[in-house]
Amino acid sequence: MLKTLFGRSPVQAWVIKQVDDGLIHLCGQGILESRDKRKAVLAALAQGRYRGAVRLAGGGLVLNARLFAALVPLDDLTLTDDGQAHWQGRLWRVSQVPQRCWGFDGRLVAQQGVNVGGLGLVSAEDVSGIRRRVDRDTPQPPGEVTFRAVNELEDHPLIAEPRDAPRPVRPAPRREWRHHDERH
Repeated sequence: MLKTLFGRSPVQAWVIKQVDDGLIHLCGQGILESRDKRKAVLAALAQGRYRGAVRLAGGGLVLNARLFAALVPLDDLTLTDDGQAHWQGRLWRVSQVPQRCWGFDGRLVAQQGVNVGGLGLVSAEDVSGIRRRVDRDTPQPPGEVTFRAVNELEDHPLIAEPRDAPRPVRPAPRREWRHHDERH
């Protein structure tokens, strides 16, 4: 109630990471953290000139508004059940942006994947520029790379003893029954 009296109640907004042709990459809802009065923050938000901190829901991360393409008041964007959104008088496809991409300062691409609501579009970092810069003539390491669990032992050919054939497994020696408990 005191926040309402002093005009500092939080302003919530939809956080859009990137806008493509007919597609928005949506991070979710966030709270705009500003020392300005609510009315001033809403005016800046409506004009698209809000600059400041955004606390994203679902992770509590606070990021700068410059990382996002748009911050939209909650009433101006409506999500539908089929993975689309009504915004700016038109229908958009929605790609959900995972938390790892919220702070990414590059282009995103939408891929078919599983998200909170089931199947849908999920955003990922666009690494096509990195792939283009890789020199095709760069020598590749010989052999095959195998990733294993951290605690798994590896058999390096220079360290491990050569194994001709697997050794048969011997059963552990059994303890014989000693009949010490027959004192009834």
